[in-house]
Amino acid sequence: MTYYRREYVEDGGLMSYSVSYTDLDRRVATYVDKILKGAKPGDLPVEQPTKFELVINLKTAKALGLTIPQSVVLRADEIIQ
Repeated sequence: MTYYRREYVEDGGLMSYSVSYTDLDRRVATYVDKILKGAKPGDLPVEQPTKFELVINLKTAKALGLTIPQSVVLRADEIIQ
């Protein structure tokens, strides 16, 4: 199963493909800084996530008898062994 949060994969899920919440947190901090410096929230642009991450749990894949293609493994941002 593919999840929307990396934490599920860290807890034993097979894989996740989702936005980088670390990156989103940094970007939110930039918005908060601008607002605290006097910017009006309605004047700030709406942004879309730009960084995504693929996390694969190979231990779970092995337990399920699955082989993840090497081309997918090479694209992963993180591999859990």
